[in-house]
Amino acid sequence: MLFPMIDDFGPLWLTLKLAVTVTIILLILGTPFSWWLAHTKSRLKPICETVVSLPLVLPPTVIGFYLLVAFNPNSLLGAFWMTMTGETLTFSFNGLVLASLVYSLPFMVQPLQSAFEVVGRKEYEAAQSLGATPLDAFVSVIIPMSLRGFISAMVLTFAHTIGEFGIVLMVGGNIPNETKVISIAIYEHVETLEYAQAHLWSAFLLLMSFAILLGVYTLNKRFRLNVG
Repeated sequence: MLFPMIDDFGPLWLTLKLAVTVTIILLILGTPFSWWLAHTKSRLKPICETVVSLPLVLPPTVIGFYLLVAFNPNSLLGAFWMTMTGETLTFSFNGLVLASLVYSLPFMVQPLQSAFEVVGRKEYEAAQSLGATPLDAFVSVIIPMSLRGFISAMVLTFAHTIGEFGIVLMVGGNIPNETKVISIAIYEHVETLEYAQAHLWSAFLLLMSFAILLGVYTLNKRFRLNVG
């Protein structure tokens, strides 16, 4: 069996904790931002879309380097965090969360923006004309109509966060039970020639990623059939 041969489940729980935390935060922050991007006519829209898409084209080491600089205790952000919490952002779980928010941002925003653009504003404005508040109209009308986009955005963000390596290594390092996620554990096992453990964790990530994507495509197919 696979699991009894794994010597330490710490990286698994830490990876799941990181992915769930990042997905929830990005869902809360990304939903209004995606709605704004979908319907705004501001001249800032192309700039915002470009910034959001940067993690898709920049090497993780580039982003990781600049985040490492920004999180340094001598920087403005790092010093502020140190003053408020007494802890550093570098080589910490909180630093991993902030870094992952940046790196996984397009995987939440882009699917939601596309879904909101397809839905449009007519039903939203109609609900408001009938007395619904903006929030009520969004929750009762827009979210159900954009459910497919929400599912895709959350699943892709979760899966992408699980598979991060370059950024988490540069920002978090390899601290057991603090920053040592599965991808880092694989790297460590390969470095120490422990290929059996590397195989187990790699196979686990492969199967998990396959199951997640299969679930997304299956749900999307059923959604299309129901709509049709």
